[in-house]
Amino acid sequence: MKHIDNIFAEKLLKISAIKLQPNNPFTWASGWNSPIYTDNRKTLSYPDVRNFIKVELCRLIQENWPDTEVVAGVATGAIAQGALVADTLGLPYIYIRSTPKDHGLENLIEGNLKPGQKVVVVEDLVSTGGSSLKAVQAVRNAGAEVVGMVAIFTYEFPVSVKAFKDANVQLLTISNYSAMIKAAKEIGYIKESDLQTLEQWRKDPANWVPGTIGE
Repeated sequence: MKHIDNIFAEKLLKISAIKLQPNNPFTWASGWNSPIYTDNRKTLSYPDVRNFIKVELCRLIQENWPDTEVVAGVATGAIAQGALVADTLGLPYIYIRSTPKDHGLENLIEGNLKPGQKVVVVEDLVSTGGSSLKAVQAVRNAGAEVVGMVAIFTYEFPVSVKAFKDANVQLLTISNYSAMIKAAKEIGYIKESDLQTLEQWRKDPANWVPGTIGE
């Protein structure tokens, strides 16, 4: 029987929310070369996938943090998903900007958050963990408690695993890089010869150079 993470990874591949090009890498905004590109915003255009995400994120929250009082989405990718989750659970919703608004009240957090409230942060994609944990810190700075974070997908970078551990934040995701590689192989999206390239990149994405695997 396939696990949820494999089933969902197949869905992301089939709608091109995840694209794999081991032999023709993408260049990220950070300048990193990458055999993978992820755009989870695409899931919003597919009602069945969108609903799958909403249901699974709600399940993770209810099973792990049933005392959650507020749902927080991380701008901009998780604003919509976070709102769907909060609405389904019947909980208050806020979202966290990457930078304070440059006019008016200059808010970093949009919505009503009270000190002491228990918050689950919703993220769409976790790469290095930097922006995700910045959002966590914003909630903590406001005096609230982050009980955990849920996300659609994580690359499982060693640097992000360490960052979440150091920040004392539990991260739970619907799917992940390992499950995605397995799913891609099973549905014939990639060849056996691509596996080493994809795994080597994940271990050290910042320094990975295309075409040097095995040298």
